[in-house]
Amino acid sequence: MRIAMLGHKRVPSHEGGIEVVVEELAARMVEKGHQVTCFNRTGQHVSGKEYEVQKLDEYRGIRIRHVPTLDKKGLAAVTSSFFASLAAALGPYDVVHVHAEGPAAFCWLPRLFGKRVVLTVHGLDWARDKWKGSFGSWYIHFGEKVGVRFAHEIIVLNHSNQTYFRDTYHRETPYIPNGVNRPAYAPPELIRERFGLEYGSYLLFLGRLVPEKGCHHLCEAFKRLKTDKKLVIAGGVSDSGDYMNTLKALAAGDDRILFTDFVDGALRDELYSNAYLFVLPSDLEGMPLSLLEAMSYGNCVLVSDIEECTNVIHDRGITFRKGDVNDLEAKLRYAIEHPNAVRMFKWLSSDYICDRFQWDKVVDATLNLPFYHLFILGCLYNNASRLQIRRFSMTFFTSCVLSFAQIRVASSVSITIRFSTPTAAISFFCPQIILLCVLTVMTSPSI
Repeated sequence: MRIAMLGHKRVPSHEGGIEVVVEELAARMVEKGHQVTCFNRTGQHVSGKEYEVQKLDEYRGIRIRHVPTLDKKGLAAVTSSFFASLAAALGPYDVVHVHAEGPAAFCWLPRLFGKRVVLTVHGLDWARDKWKGSFGSWYIHFGEKVGVRFAHEIIVLNHSNQTYFRDTYHRETPYIPNGVNRPAYAPPELIRERFGLEYGSYLLFLGRLVPEKGCHHLCEAFKRLKTDKKLVIAGGVSDSGDYMNTLKALAAGDDRILFTDFVDGALRDELYSNAYLFVLPSDLEGMPLSLLEAMSYGNCVLVSDIEECTNVIHDRGITFRKGDVNDLEAKLRYAIEHPNAVRMFKWLSSDYICDRFQWDKVVDATLNLPFYHLFILGCLYNNASRLQIRRFSMTFFTSCVLSFAQIRVASSVSITIRFSTPTAAISFFCPQIILLCVLTVMTSPSI
């Protein structure tokens, strides 16, 4: 089977959980004999140019293709997902697997060209704090609606999202969680040299530094504690450094709080391997890959009581009330004052999480979805499909006529259309693209 994957930033990368998921899924599908192509963004690493790696054409058997990307805040994801969707639509693929709701805004393109479309929703991204009240929230919500209409199958990572799609769209969605690999313990060498950290000497947060992860709650609660242990906050910023500045302002005056910036490779392994306690105080999650990773290393974990976290740990960790700094402080104090309890949770975590969330099980469950099977591909051009294609064609024609009319009007009044920058070009053509998407959703039948 020929599979295209898009919606991630790039593979290989640990810029976010989606990138890890795409890599693991794609590599294991290749091992099972399938041909997988991942469409990578161009542009720099979200945490800075110094973290960029060499561009590859192949990795772990995965074919890598690079798509044009306007590397500007708010436009990188839109432009890369559009060109990736177009390339997947025109390419020789049987299945197009889209990751995340924003990139799903263009999943009608591969559907138009007769591809089987699968969408994995990694969380309700439009609800994230960084998008609230913005065009980004509307666009991601729009992508969600396009995905509901045009994706043959929608995968969710938690049961609350299952309920959401059932109640909102009357759409049943299979639950397939993320997976995790069983790691090897890494002694504290790099972290001792760089940060003066030893085994069990610190509490750890590791992940993207965005408001919904709740690190501001963690900093506030930790500063109230009298302890010799340090708090290590490891992770890079996402799109903006404003939140990082907020965290550093909260941590000011407490030299026990250490910021490492983005970490990867051996440094990341050592931080996971030697922590006294892993803390994830999130207000919102899809399925936290960092939590799976932390438990796979045998960490005792303290998490907020949101369903996405409690469904992972069950009774093998400590919880606090979401957003409640006082309760978080109390649970941190309990963990520090009760090392035997921490040791018990450490002992329980690794085997439990590695047995329950195996990547091979995740891949098998994904490949066993009905629309991942080749035997149904002969039904591409049934009457319903022909109707959709005709409606798509009319919509596309309408959008092109309107775009041409705009250009003709501009010419008739002696206005020369020149684009001095890529941003200017995108600003001109974006209304046409958005119009096409809106008309498509309005005129196409429900699936």
